[in-house]
Amino acid sequence: MKMRTLGASGLEVSALGLGCMGMSASYGPPADRGEMIALFRTAVELGVTFFDTAEAYGPYVNEELVGEALAPVRDRVVIATKFGLVGTDEFPHGSSHPDVIRATTEASLQRLGVDKIDLLYQHRVDPEVPIEEVAGAVKELIEAGKIGHFGMSEAAASTVRRAHAVQPVTAVQSEYSLWWRRPEDELLSTLEELGIGFVPFSPLGRGFLTGAIDQHTTFASDDFRNIIPRFTPAARTANQGLVDLLKRIAGRKNATAAQIALAWLLAQKPWIVPIPGTTKVSRLQENLGAVEIELTPADLAEIEAAAQLIKVEGDRYPDALEQRTNL
Repeated sequence: MKMRTLGASGLEVSALGLGCMGMSASYGPPADRGEMIALFRTAVELGVTFFDTAEAYGPYVNEELVGEALAPVRDRVVIATKFGLVGTDEFPHGSSHPDVIRATTEASLQRLGVDKIDLLYQHRVDPEVPIEEVAGAVKELIEAGKIGHFGMSEAAASTVRRAHAVQPVTAVQSEYSLWWRRPEDELLSTLEELGIGFVPFSPLGRGFLTGAIDQHTTFASDDFRNIIPRFTPAARTANQGLVDLLKRIAGRKNATAAQIALAWLLAQKPWIVPIPGTTKVSRLQENLGAVEIELTPADLAEIEAAAQLIKVEGDRYPDALEQRTNL
């Protein structure tokens, strides 16, 4: 497995990580626990060292799964988790108040069964708490040895800059793929300037860019994609051009559409580390194959020119969820 360093922090991880959310939440019923533990162990054997979870996934149960699965190999992996999205009676929309950060960090440590969280993200910016206070609270936890590195998720470039001035940010996590390219507007250049790594989630467009989903695909009743505008049958039909583009390039590279989508991300910057999720060993192996695919400048130019002609249809989130991003 090739390795990458997240920005100037010195945090070295595998070039592809594993997003763990879908094992417990959002994409239908939770997967079989035993099978997921076996998948984790296989991922480590194949060289994956970077695993992404959050207290919100489940909620809570995904952290427990990650902790149990990785306990035997704790010294070989980097575990990232997140605070600030799960609501409580006192903070119904989640909170990043310093007291809440301290309490949720202790709870995450317990669920993960670790004495230190390698990378702790603020899951979403809290408009009620100045980002300087958030960064200050995380700084204290780093100094106390409970956290290794500070991260932010779905934050605006200006907010990242303010946080970074208080406590250096190691990584920013946001959605990024050929069908969601907002980070290119301002965020990526800011991260490069500040020496911060970038961790794209949903790098395969929540499965759409694999080519396994079309306008006829149906999802389980509790699958998050049922409420995403971009996944209406009409939007899926309109967006098929992106999949066709990836398949065309894949045919020349003896690869799959998913592998080309991931290889495209890896080719953007050497400090980008995508975290595709899966519950299947076969898909894990397929995704990891993307690390060995080299897209030439000509390939990248062809993808870019073709992608510019495709207008992606449908919002990526319902309005209520989108309102908590890019703050």
